[in-house]
Amino acid sequence: MSAGAVANESDSAGFRMQVVAESIRLFAEHGYEATTVDAVAAAAGVSRRTLFRQFRSKEDFIFADHEQLMALVAEQLAAAEAAGDDPWWSVCLAAEEVFAHFAAHRDLATGRYRVVSQVPALRDRELVTTYRYQRLFEDSLRRRLPDVPRVRQVAYAAAVTGAHNHLLRQMVRGDAAATADVLRAELRRIHATTVMPSGASAPPTNAVTVVAHGADLSPDEIADIVRERLTWHAVP
Repeated sequence: MSAGAVANESDSAGFRMQVVAESIRLFAEHGYEATTVDAVAAAAGVSRRTLFRQFRSKEDFIFADHEQLMALVAEQLAAAEAAGDDPWWSVCLAAEEVFAHFAAHRDLATGRYRVVSQVPALRDRELVTTYRYQRLFEDSLRRRLPDVPRVRQVAYAAAVTGAHNHLLRQMVRGDAAATADVLRAELRRIHATTVMPSGASAPPTNAVTVVAHGADLSPDEIADIVRERLTWHAVP
């Protein structure tokens, strides 16, 4: 491979995913501490110098796709802002984008989970990475909704991030019920119970809601019906 080809490859999303895949494989086979930077570079087909032009440390290898994904999320939020889309729901759509990425690369996500769970330094790095996504959501809400109390923005971003992370963990553990559809349903609930459009008012505290339902419905289905009756604002 020529030097020019290596440079072009090192700038590509494909290169970063290759580094993720090879580092996960090597860390799983030989252990994180025992795997050298040279071994990862050789497996990725590049030099040590090329690898360090893209990444600052060995920890970066296994999280290489996150940097590009965060950039995409930031772009998506900026596009939603330019289009005047619902700021709250835009955060939910960004979380769905992150989930879709890992669902499309399920094997890598599962392998990373197994490696990270065994290495304290990587677990700490994962927590920092998770917070960076949440901070992107918070920053978007703060820019677009300057009159909304900061605590409400933080609480909303944390709820969206928490729902996403829980389902992602379930997915990589092999739970077939942890799907994009389930995530969307949960995000709609978060949106519906948090967001009140301009001019809307909460129902009176002494209001009585009567709900009729079929006898064959489960408690969760009945709860969903009650939630819909008590929601006084639109849900996307």
